[in-house]
Amino acid sequence: MTDEHTKHPRIEERSKTGPHLTKDEHIGFNGRMAVLITKGVSTMWCAYLFALIALISLPSAIEGGTATLISWIAQTFLQLVLLSVIMVGQKVSAQASDKRALQTYKDTEALLEMQDEIQKLIKINTNLTKEVHDTIVK
Repeated sequence: MTDEHTKHPRIEERSKTGPHLTKDEHIGFNGRMAVLITKGVSTMWCAYLFALIALISLPSAIEGGTATLISWIAQTFLQLVLLSVIMVGQKVSAQASDKRALQTYKDTEALLEMQDEIQKLIKINTNLTKEVHDTIVK
């Protein structure tokens, strides 16, 4: 074992890269387009608009009878409205996940720095112990 302290290379690497977040996943034109469309559709305002559009065809679904009404509920209303509502929920979950990832990153940074300080203290302690030993032995 050596008493020479060297900083772990991961500490420097982490300080350069930072935490990996959801926004880092969008690459290229197709990714940017998908994110743009998703941001538009994953709002409650879009869900309200889809509900309004779906309600326009409700009178004809009622006139068509039970089977048509059930079909309208399942295929038109639920799919249109729930699509946006689910996407809103996923967006909220992703934001919470990013917050957790950032907090974990910061906690890990602190632990790595503390570990580095501990290594420095161990080196000092080792040197002092060696000096005491050398003094006693002489």
